[in-house]
Amino acid sequence: MQPVLSTKKNIILMVVAIVIVFGGIAGIKAPSTIVLITGGAAIIFLSLLWGIKWEDIERDILRSIGHMMIPILILLAVGMMIGVWMLSGTIPFLVYYGLILLKPSIFLFVACLVCAIMTLMNGNSWATIGTVGVALMGVSMGLEIPLYYTAAAVVVGAIFGDKVSPLSDSTILASSITDVELMDHVKHLLYTTVPGLVISLILYLIIGFQFNNETVDSENISAILNSLNDNFNLNPLVMLPPLAVLILISRRAPALPVYGVGIFLGAVIGAFFQDRSIMEVAEALSDGYSYDTGLDIVNQIVQQGGLSSMLSTVAILIAAAIFGAPLQTSGLIDIMLNKIKQFAKTGRSMMASCLTLHTGFFTIIGSYYVTYAVFGPVLKNLYDDYGLHRKNLSRTFEDTGTALAPLVPWSVTGAFIANTLQVPNGEFILYAPMIYLGIVFAVIYIMTGFGIAKSDQQIPRNTSKQIS
Repeated sequence: MQPVLSTKKNIILMVVAIVIVFGGIAGIKAPSTIVLITGGAAIIFLSLLWGIKWEDIERDILRSIGHMMIPILILLAVGMMIGVWMLSGTIPFLVYYGLILLKPSIFLFVACLVCAIMTLMNGNSWATIGTVGVALMGVSMGLEIPLYYTAAAVVVGAIFGDKVSPLSDSTILASSITDVELMDHVKHLLYTTVPGLVISLILYLIIGFQFNNETVDSENISAILNSLNDNFNLNPLVMLPPLAVLILISRRAPALPVYGVGIFLGAVIGAFFQDRSIMEVAEALSDGYSYDTGLDIVNQIVQQGGLSSMLSTVAILIAAAIFGAPLQTSGLIDIMLNKIKQFAKTGRSMMASCLTLHTGFFTIIGSYYVTYAVFGPVLKNLYDDYGLHRKNLSRTFEDTGTALAPLVPWSVTGAFIANTLQVPNGEFILYAPMIYLGIVFAVIYIMTGFGIAKSDQQIPRNTSKQIS
């Protein structure tokens, strides 16, 4: 397929896109959604000026948004679940007993492992961050552990679980879009993911040493415990919603119906155990828990959630489609692929080019739902040409998409994490080494050939382009 616009015009589009995104977000610090829409509008205007048909641009925008509909529905469900689980006492229950049972010295280590296990079981890092993660942030406040440490531990655990869970939408998308068996993809991910997790866990144990001899303010802890106990009925039955969700997920039930069950049980328990009216339940589902507990720190812990809390993140998803789709319509992707074919003489240089290409586009667009769908169908055949297994590509997608997302403030995942945990991305990312070490290990493997799988085909399409 020949590019619709010339190389020169596509380069201009790319420069305009980069200038608007980085200038708008890093320079004038404008909201990410507005910056992406502005960038998309500029690209669309130039494309129309140079002869691209609006119908073609509209088709690609709608196609991109179509890929995002399930993630959008999941985001909205997670927002409602956070709000109703606050009202039902589920998350306050976790905070209460977390403060009693967890010691400051091992808190970060345990937090990371808990989030990893939770996401491995439910396949959704957003759900883990929005429920267990929010509860752990509350425990962190009570234990007087800096929130950026806890946010990092929560994110590392959640992203690790998301990458290696066969229930994860990003894992399924990366494998299916490249025609790779799901479990082959998951196993191949372990090469770049496990080392980063181990290094992160060691870091959390080291950081925990500084809290080993600290005396936690017992009066502050007591005040928090008393406030939670006064405002919520902390009956163990309030844990029925997450228990039901875990059981259903373990039976491989679809995510959205499972979250629907969690929301329904939270609403019922809120009505019966917390003596809330139907209107109060509806308000929690819409706008989150908003009642004054009488203690500021507890208010910070529990006044969260609701469908409305996710609308800004949903807007970023839609803005990403508006921004990214016209770059595909213009033919820029095809030009990039032609350049890779022209200059990549070996499998190593081709894989390095693909890794760089996807990292760059993901950093600009901020949505792996867009970049996986755009690059997957066209790059997978390139790996066949070089006699390389496509699971190398699916792993590259996750290393430079799923894992990298928390590092990019204007990405959908990055914005969700910052909004939900209430910690800016730049503050916690230094303490989340797994997020960026995946790329480091990927580069090492490309250079050395270790962990690189050859194609299952006996005769590659182009025998002159082998990895070695």
